[in-house]
Amino acid sequence: MTVWFTSDLHLGHQKVAQERGFDDPDAHDVAIYDSLESTLKRGDQLWILGDMTVGGSAAEAAALFGLGAIAAPAHGIELHLIAGNHDSCHPMANRNSHNRQRAFLETFTSVQLFARRRIAGQPVMSSHFPYRGDHSPQDRGVQYRLPDLGEYVLHGHTHSPSVGTGKQIHVGWDAWHGLVELDEIAALIEDDQAQL
Repeated sequence: MTVWFTSDLHLGHQKVAQERGFDDPDAHDVAIYDSLESTLKRGDQLWILGDMTVGGSAAEAAALFGLGAIAAPAHGIELHLIAGNHDSCHPMANRNSHNRQRAFLETFTSVQLFARRRIAGQPVMSSHFPYRGDHSPQDRGVQYRLPDLGEYVLHGHTHSPSVGTGKQIHVGWDAWHGLVELDEIAALIEDDQAQL
């Protein structure tokens, strides 16, 4: 089993598709689905750290269907979602986010706002949001961000082409142009630890 991470797929999102060099969101989405299908193997686990789409019921339904096809029992892929600010199961996106959990759990094994694991011997949080930083002049959604207590955080949200430095590791599509493997993250943490 290989564990993979990504965030900010933004399926069906015209603006993000254009920023990523696609003429339309359909071509963008096909490229993302092709990448997922060619990377993921039976028994793999994929953690999406938020923002499957730009939001809206039609885009979400299409993304849940498309991702569900990848995770179908015949393919044996386990999907987990750390909800992002554009996912209707996140309280920042929808004050009735609790009502959307059931729809997301038909595709994802788990849906949560953050998670914790050990990577390279270090405690690592997973959240859609970094501790600090945004793709706009001001940090948005600060009430939904984890406090920086010195642990590493895997995140998305920023749309930065940079993987990040130090304790903030950006796993987003815009940084990796695909999925990032757990071992690649472990190597980043080991490098950072060696510099302390």
